Amino acid sequence: MDIKALRCFSNVARYSSFTRAAEQLHLAQPAVSMTIKRLEQQLGLTLFHRKERKISLTDEGHRLRLHADKILQAVNDAELEMQELTGLTNGEVRVGIPSMLGSYYFPPLLMGFRHRYPGLRLSVVEGGTARIQELLEQGELDIGIIVDELKPESLEGKIFLQEQMLVCVPQDHPLAQKQSISYQEFFAEELVLFKEGFFHRQVTEQIAKKLQLIPKISFETNLIPLIQAIVRQGFGISALLNRAIEDAGDLIGIPFTEPVMLDLCIAWRKGSYLSKANSAFVDYLLEHSATAAQR
Repeated sequence: MDIKALRCFSNVARYSSFTRAAEQLHLAQPAVSMTIKRLEQQLGLTLFHRKERKISLTDEGHRLRLHADKILQAVNDAELEMQELTGLTNGEVRVGIPSMLGSYYFPPLLMGFRHRYPGLRLSVVEGGTARIQELLEQGELDIGIIVDELKPESLEGKIFLQEQMLVCVPQDHPLAQKQSISYQEFFAEELVLFKEGFFHRQVTEQIAKKLQLIPKISFETNLIPLIQAIVRQGFGISALLNRAIEDAGDLIGIPFTEPVMLDLCIAWRKGSYLSKANSAFVDYLLEHSATAAQR
């Protein structure tokens, strides 16, 4: 097996399409098909089911993909490290950031980093923590912001910020005068939550599961201004980081009786090579995150 064949195989497996794989690899579709055919002949195995223009991995194909992804990631890491030793790095940082943090905490950090390192490129992907973890594990992101408690074994990282989730209610809500709100009081209300896969939703559902309660979700949206508007109009309450509540101006943030504290960490694949550009971003974030949190 050679690297070219494994790259073809990995892309065909990812997209379930010879045509899309060829587009990603900038190759002609017949060349990709021939490469896969030669690989199957070399191994003496059928790697793909081919039925009426639809393809899918065979059991043997699934086993090979596990190895191929690890091999290709190791090759990519080695190539990047060698490029940096000869000064040929592209200097790109690919970072995944959840939307609530991307809206309120990261703009000054990203601009500050870009000012310090004008030669480096920043590629920011917004998404839920579940999606960010998936992209990190697949090698499509270099680093990502996730909740430390939810970090899988395949990732490692460093905590850079601790934030508290607060109950968000309008000023005329019956709970608005309370000093703290119990979980039971919170889950008795109609809720406005982020969609599944975002840390805001994951943490809320973990609490509900622990208490054997079923959240009454009236709205699901990842748009923070829409969440604020729905809460403002009295159609439900939510739980947000304090910065998102302060941004609304007329909403109130009240802590839970048992405070919900989130340790946010910057994470990357365990054992992978962290480029100089990404290391610089991690160091900058750890250096400046406390200042950004106070703004």
